[in-house]
Amino acid sequence: MRLLPLYAATAVVLSGISVQAQNTGLFDPAIKHQPKDGMVKLYGAGGPHTALKKVADVWMKKTGNKVEIIAGPETTWSKKAQTDADIIWGTSEQSMTAFLETYKTFSSDQVKPIYLRPTVIAVKAGNPKGIKGFDDLLKDGMKIVVTEGSGIANTSGTGTWEDVAGRLGKLSDVTAFRKNIVAFSTGSGASFKAFKDKDADAWITWPNWPATQKEALSEVPIETSRQVWRDLSVAVAADADPAAQEFVNYLVTPEAQALMKTEGWIR
Repeated sequence: MRLLPLYAATAVVLSGISVQAQNTGLFDPAIKHQPKDGMVKLYGAGGPHTALKKVADVWMKKTGNKVEIIAGPETTWSKKAQTDADIIWGTSEQSMTAFLETYKTFSSDQVKPIYLRPTVIAVKAGNPKGIKGFDDLLKDGMKIVVTEGSGIANTSGTGTWEDVAGRLGKLSDVTAFRKNIVAFSTGSGASFKAFKDKDADAWITWPNWPATQKEALSEVPIETSRQVWRDLSVAVAADADPAAQEFVNYLVTPEAQALMKTEGWIR
């Protein structure tokens, strides 16, 4: 996630795509992008990083190349990424579009969607409430956590709960679901904390959280008719270390796909 104050907009064209170039509060025009340092460095929001690390560990053993994966709230790594990022990843298309406003050595025509994952319901480990699907979340007394950007942060969770709740075109579903929300948390890390702090029953999130936090969470699938899918995309800098594209190529091999699938990512 990241803060998103916007200033003057300038119209530009990237490979025939007209966009509005914004100056964000994180962009520093004094920083010179110099990524060629013998290590492939990837930057992005937390979530995909655990699966990406599994793939990177195997690839490093195979090739001897070095990979560093830097993840978390964008404010913690933005300056460094503007200096030496070979690759940035987006946890949704809207997240990647927002990243491109700050990391101006990357452009829209470099973005490549490589994986998808569906929204799921994360519940307490062992599912003590016996939640079977979305309709159970509409019952009186349910305590639900949702993830939002809150107007100040860049996160893949923004709007997902509304998309799921409104998927069937029933305003009553959105209304009933919203009444049960106990936390609109800014980012997935904050949502996980709120889930525990508020003793919540459910959290609309992505499969990687139950997969990597098994001591606290179990996964309940959302019905296919309500599922919302968002992608994992990557962009490789034009001046990246030569091995950066090789790593991206490996990320979509059958071997890598098997590792990514352990956390819900599919092609």
